Amino acid sequence: MCSAFALPIKRVTLFLLLLPAAACTVTPPAGPAPATEPVEVVAPPAPAPPPQPDNSSTRIRIAAVGDMMIGTDYPKNHLPDDDGLNFLGDVTPYISSADLAFGNLEGVLVDGGEPGKKCSNPNACYLFRSPTRYANHYRMAGFDVLSLANNHARDFGEEGRSSSMQAIAAAGMHHSGRVGDFASIDVNGIRVAVLAYAVTKNSNMLLDYELAFSTIAEFSQSHDVVMVSFHGGAEGIDALHVPFAEEKYFGEPRGDVVWFARGAIDAGADLVVGHGPHVVRGMERYKDRLIAYSLGNFATYYGISVAGLKGVAPILTTTVDGNGAFIEAEIVSTVQLRPAGPSIDPKQRALDQMRTLSIDDFGQPGLEFLPDGKVLPAPRPPVEPHVLSRESD
Repeated sequence: MCSAFALPIKRVTLFLLLLPAAACTVTPPAGPAPATEPVEVVAPPAPAPPPQPDNSSTRIRIAAVGDMMIGTDYPKNHLPDDDGLNFLGDVTPYISSADLAFGNLEGVLVDGGEPGKKCSNPNACYLFRSPTRYANHYRMAGFDVLSLANNHARDFGEEGRSSSMQAIAAAGMHHSGRVGDFASIDVNGIRVAVLAYAVTKNSNMLLDYELAFSTIAEFSQSHDVVMVSFHGGAEGIDALHVPFAEEKYFGEPRGDVVWFARGAIDAGADLVVGHGPHVVRGMERYKDRLIAYSLGNFATYYGISVAGLKGVAPILTTTVDGNGAFIEAEIVSTVQLRPAGPSIDPKQRALDQMRTLSIDDFGQPGLEFLPDGKVLPAPRPPVEPHVLSRESD
């Protein structure tokens, strides 16, 4: 505390001026610390995603065929005399020259085993079992991926289909068909997915349209090209035309294949091929993507009729760019004359049938069919998206 002294005013003033400042210091009362303004931390901007590669100048050729079954040894031995070694010999150059080759395996590859259902008449038994070694015949012909989504893939139960999957993989090929089984293949640096669908139990279900389309959409996000195959539609010579409606065969639902195929492309598929009717059907170009509604019987040694139009089928080779857009296709017509395997058909009956059916069913299918088998894009009026306008059953 500072005290006052009785000194003359001048002296007091001088004294006070000379008094050290520290001698009389008043400490202010303690109070709250001044508030600190919050500092906003701004994260640096995320780096831009790397640019997607431009695959539009890349070309890949995808060969596709319909039903194949090189003989059966159940209930009796109906295998080719040469054990099937040359059954696909005439068509091998056309299949093996593609960047990716696909076919539908109409039966199982299993050594022995009991069938999933009984045959009431051994002379008319439609259960197809080929030895597992036959997987090598398909691989030697040039096939890369086989569909196991069809009504014969389970002729010997799921054990038979498991055996087929193992044999196909052991031969160096891919497979698709059982629920959740899809193929992912690198083709010259292009990521290709192959998704096979059918109307049969424990297969990727064609009839579950919503699930099928959502799955296709997922694969389209992770792959450059998505190929979808389906085993659907009615069967026989009366099933040449697509009816634009749900089809049945002996009371079994076989799907609305136009609904499915166009919906698959709406979801992100780039190429859709069908099989199952045992005859060829027409084609269309939808949203710059190709749909082939049935590729018929291609290589069936026994048990499946190849009389007349049931015995003609194409090797359909489609050229797409690295983003899946349709560039062109080629139809090589084949014919089966038993006991030989498929051979090149000089009459080009598969080409003629597919051209006629395409125009009959779709009017302007967006395709031009040339005499040499080439199929080119052609103008087409806008097509209403069948899949988006159809009401659920």
